[in-house]
Amino acid sequence: MPIHQRLTRLIELRHFRAFILTVILFNAVVLGIETSDTAMARFGPVILALDTMCLAIFVFELTAKIYVLRWQFFRDGWNVFDFAIVAIALVPAAQGLSVLRALRILRLFRVISVAPTLRRVVEGLINALPGMGSVFLLMGVVFYIASVMATKLFGATFPDWFGTLGASAYSLFQIMTLESWSMGIVRPVMETYPYAWLFFVPFILVTTFVVVNLVVGLVVNSMQDAHHAEADERTDSYRDDVIARLAAIERMLNER
Repeated sequence: MPIHQRLTRLIELRHFRAFILTVILFNAVVLGIETSDTAMARFGPVILALDTMCLAIFVFELTAKIYVLRWQFFRDGWNVFDFAIVAIALVPAAQGLSVLRALRILRLFRVISVAPTLRRVVEGLINALPGMGSVFLLMGVVFYIASVMATKLFGATFPDWFGTLGASAYSLFQIMTLESWSMGIVRPVMETYPYAWLFFVPFILVTTFVVVNLVVGLVVNSMQDAHHAEADERTDSYRDDVIARLAAIERMLNER
């Protein structure tokens, strides 16, 4: 059997994809162990050898795919993603490039391209980006208006929080995340401005409970659309297979 056909069958096997997923997870554990000085002092050569072995498996996988698919390999965004992740791991981590050694953990992101459920989540998120752009624009307008108002209202008394437009935007972002917003910022402000709640409460309602939920809703809808598209594709593939089999049976009956 030609090597091209052997590699084609190999990369299409479900067990091979499961093996690659296992290697990705195992490599993530190994990279985590490398952060332990105690473990590296006792088992450093073994750990580095295991890491190199995992990288070699990834290189073999991508080389096989490129050999089989040729230039078609780079037409798939997920293949390009895998190629970039492994290429970063192959760059020598020396001198100014030592930060790339830490980037080897990015290989864990390959779980996304191997696991169909995670791919569906990411594809849903990407498909939601155009709609999310409008929501982010709306949030930006709300933040700008609220930052200007907060600077005008509270900047003179609380310059650390609202003295400038940037400081106001940062403080309002903290309030939006509900991180120490009450005791940390709003209640001290209300000691000087008792009616400050008339500004902060509507801001929280609009940003936290309306705009953020809009983003979540867009992502969920996009994920559902991606799931329906995948289901329709499987249905169409099954239907075409059944039609092809029926046509083959009909030809056999006509020949008799």
